[in-house]
Amino acid sequence: MSIENVKIGDLSVSKLIIGGNPFSGFSHQGADRDAEMKHYYTVSRIKQTLRQAEQLGINAHMGRADQHVMRYLMEYWDEGGEILWIAQTCSELGSIERSIDNAAGGGAKAIHIHGGTMDYLLANNQLDGIPDAVAMIRQSGMAAGIAGHNPDVFAWAEKNLDVDYYMCSYYNSAHRDKRAEHVSGMAEWFLDEDRRIMTEVISGLIRPVIHYKVLAAGRNDPKEAFDFVAKHLHRQDAVCVGVYTKDHPDSLAENLQLLTDALKARSQ
Repeated sequence: MSIENVKIGDLSVSKLIIGGNPFSGFSHQGADRDAEMKHYYTVSRIKQTLRQAEQLGINAHMGRADQHVMRYLMEYWDEGGEILWIAQTCSELGSIERSIDNAAGGGAKAIHIHGGTMDYLLANNQLDGIPDAVAMIRQSGMAAGIAGHNPDVFAWAEKNLDVDYYMCSYYNSAHRDKRAEHVSGMAEWFLDEDRRIMTEVISGLIRPVIHYKVLAAGRNDPKEAFDFVAKHLHRQDAVCVGVYTKDHPDSLAENLQLLTDALKARSQ
């Protein structure tokens, strides 16, 4: 089983990217599940999962630009790991610039502005500073992107930004009009209509798109989800999926097989 690579800026990135939400205790399944993931995912288990990803040909990891992620990646790289870090800004750290500095200093090769932040800034007409943030990312030597759960973020970006990639969430699962950050246990919803709308938006985007929340945080049947992804994945696009190996020890290999099979079936 082999996996195709795509270009994100100057980076060659595997079409399947391993997400970091479970490593950081973001289950999107409630506060108890968040706590369970935090206790399970020790640094040792995270590194073991990253090694498994690399053995399967997955060469990129999506992780927050915070001290936790920087710590386990430093250990992983010191032990010989080579996985690329695609970072995301962290709204609770304060300024976007703080996260960019963290990512650049911690060895990230790309960083995007967090989807909750973009949703919040759009809702509150505060997007004027985003072009400067993108310029700062590029000046720091990283590929630059933005994420979003609200499809209107990308309509704005197409008119106002020059970025290397987009992170498009299939689900607008908790509107971020009042606060940007995710709060453990907050009410969320995962609607098929949201998935339909976002993939229609993706069909018109010319920049590479990383599709995420494609499994609706574990709510969707994996085969159905990857079949759906394959129908909407441009050749230049990738998909980001986190795994919880306590429940499904072989989920990385299974996800890769499902994606590979779905893309092969689509091409026939």
